Amino acid sequence: MDFGVALASNVDAWKTVQRAEQLGFSHAWFYDSQMLAPDILVAMALAADKTSKIKLGMGVLVPTNRIAPAAANGLATLNQLAPGRIVFGVGTGFTARNTMGLGPMRLSAMREYLRVVTALLAGETVDWECEGARHKIRFLNPEAGMINIKDRIPLHLSAFAPKARKLTVEIADGWITFTSAVARALHESDQLSTSCRDAGRKPESLYRTVFALGCVLATGESSASPRAKAQAGPLSVVFLHGLVEATLALNLPPEIGPIVEAYRKQHATYQPADARYLQMHKMHLIGVRPEEEKFLTPEFIAATTFTATAFELRDRIRALRDGGFNQFVIQLVPGHESALEDWARVFDSV
Repeated sequence: MDFGVALASNVDAWKTVQRAEQLGFSHAWFYDSQMLAPDILVAMALAADKTSKIKLGMGVLVPTNRIAPAAANGLATLNQLAPGRIVFGVGTGFTARNTMGLGPMRLSAMREYLRVVTALLAGETVDWECEGARHKIRFLNPEAGMINIKDRIPLHLSAFAPKARKLTVEIADGWITFTSAVARALHESDQLSTSCRDAGRKPESLYRTVFALGCVLATGESSASPRAKAQAGPLSVVFLHGLVEATLALNLPPEIGPIVEAYRKQHATYQPADARYLQMHKMHLIGVRPEEEKFLTPEFIAATTFTATAFELRDRIRALRDGGFNQFVIQLVPGHESALEDWARVFDSV
């Protein structure tokens, strides 16, 4: 099984990626969240320059963030810096769009976007629609050596809904999902395998990656300790964000219901009233705001994150591996990059 690390696209993220490479991690994934963190292409370029083996993935690029030719250029430029080490991860948008008050983009629009980007990366001339008209475009001088379209860049789709998973089976090299519960991840993976067989594709041909946040607990440490809240809590409150905005559909334990309702009441106080997302998504997935900490009970963190002892986490990850997942990715929270060492020890025991 491969092991990866996910990071906010900070300009110093390369330091953590460099250490991950030293520890034997296979991948480093960068978030494309333009209202929360620095530009993903800048962060990936710095990491490409400072490493030599680890694969660098967009986890994930959101098509509405940049036009298709610009995305293709960014990927081809990164591929020149790190030949064969770039992964094109893409999704319809959660964080990157919600922070601007937008829901996910249409799947049909993403399909068309990917058609253009992948054709450009294959060196083809492609019809592209812009400003109400169709235009033929291609890279005009790739032979000059300024970009790299010789080394193929694999496409991995972040897909949670059935239609998005179906598209993944049709066009992608890999599938990306985010989870807090092994059972749900395995259920989604089984559904994906069914879709593969229905499409005449071998299920094992689709590389499967699962992302999580969590904390490796010391013996006797609570799942709501200050350290656990800092490292795992950002995912717990993101579940609240998604449930309030109806962008997530989850079956949480009944005891979590009161927490969700209490958060809805707090959300109703956020300002400005016509753009409450501006307050709610501040520090989204990279930290916990002071007014959110009261929601982080031990039960809630345990139900929504990979927070447990090293032995328990090892068994969970083994179950994911045995269920067909190829890679487990742990996201690190800014300021807690040292947790990489804790997770490396867990991965060594899987």
